[in-house]
Amino acid sequence: MGRERNQDGQGDDGQSDGGRAAVYALFAIVVLASAMGNLSQTAVNAMLGDIMGEFGLDVDLGQWLTTSYMLVLGVTVPVATFLSRRFPVRQHVLIAMAFFLAGAAADLCAPNFGVLLIGRVLQAASAGMLMPLMQTIAMTRFPCGRQATAMGIAGIAMGFAPNIGPTIGGAMSFSFGWRSFFVLLAATMAMLTAAAVLAIRPSDAPDRDARLDVWSLSLSTLGFGGLLLAFSEASSFSVTSPFVWAPLALGALFLALFVRRQKRVPEPLVSMEIFASRQYRAGFIAQNLLNASFMGVTLVVPLYVEGLCGGSALDAGVVLLPGTVAALLLNPLAGVLTDRVGVRPVALVSGAFLATGAVLMSFLDADTPLLVTTLFQAVRAMGVSGLVGPLTSWSLARLPGPVVADGSSFCIAVRQACASLGTSAMVLAIAAVGASSAGAADPALAYQAAFGFSAVMALATLAFIAVKVR
Repeated sequence: MGRERNQDGQGDDGQSDGGRAAVYALFAIVVLASAMGNLSQTAVNAMLGDIMGEFGLDVDLGQWLTTSYMLVLGVTVPVATFLSRRFPVRQHVLIAMAFFLAGAAADLCAPNFGVLLIGRVLQAASAGMLMPLMQTIAMTRFPCGRQATAMGIAGIAMGFAPNIGPTIGGAMSFSFGWRSFFVLLAATMAMLTAAAVLAIRPSDAPDRDARLDVWSLSLSTLGFGGLLLAFSEASSFSVTSPFVWAPLALGALFLALFVRRQKRVPEPLVSMEIFASRQYRAGFIAQNLLNASFMGVTLVVPLYVEGLCGGSALDAGVVLLPGTVAALLLNPLAGVLTDRVGVRPVALVSGAFLATGAVLMSFLDADTPLLVTTLFQAVRAMGVSGLVGPLTSWSLARLPGPVVADGSSFCIAVRQACASLGTSAMVLAIAAVGASSAGAADPALAYQAAFGFSAVMALATLAFIAVKVR
């Protein structure tokens, strides 16, 4: 049955047909633009060898193309709260798109590594501006009963795009050269920019007098940047190295000072009122456990397939492919089901899939058929896809409208740090167990330890959901 309309031509959510169409157009543009940012983040991983070969880079320097993206994305996200207050949505979107276009153009034409790195920084800044806006639109411009559905659609940008990134990047780099990927990015973002100019209606800024607290921004940058740098370096250095513990200690200190300042200044960069909501606190913890569990698996699976099983990069891609398909199909479905039956049953079932798949993967060895590995990975990925959107929408649902952007931004920044922590822990497990068991009968122990960490985090996610998510 179609939705009822009143005499003014409005639907049962109180919006006119034109108002709903404008919201849908805005949301579609922002979701697709955010997807381009997340696609770019992971696609370069598959192109890194070709890029390093062209510019004569070693691995340590080349890795900064991925590390810098993660760092800049993490420290830019809190700025989105200021942009959402100071500028109209249309201007906010166009500023972010301009950053991305400039970055893609720089990378396309880069004559050296420095210009290439600058382009990556600009693209990461764009993604940091858009992702919190995407979630804010889903939670504040869609009516109650459709917010989880909207967040499920947004999950395509958060889950599908980064999963498919290495496949697209690797295929384009192999077939047409690595610069062809940035042609794709630039062309797509140019079309989205034209659509934004035409489709997003001009509006007034929520607060034209909003001022950026430079001290808060500095503390946020040093805090999140320090943590992200420490977790990234932990995969290359010993945990006792000053390259790890120094940025970790300083990052934690500056982040504590940042939170303290937000409670004291009249115009905080991120309002700490978000933690007054029990539901937000619970969703915040659940999402961080989830990100610590699953992000590193996309790195460990190729290492396992190619390093232990003797498979190819194509074999590793096939193993990960079901997770990519699951993200495309199950993210929207999980959102629809959450709106219809509530978050708890969806989160419990999805959490059970995540925990089951993760535990099974901790028993993989060199003799495990790749078909079985693919099945276990698919079960795990189904759980991830069923949790991302529902947990995000549920955590933000009880926040007052003015601080939804704050809650979204702060959670995304912390999730980045937890994802980096989980990835580093898995890589460290492979290195530590592999070194201690050198010459041992079973070299699979190193990978089992890495997958075991993921399983522990997955079980913790399920347990927390069972107790706190209602």
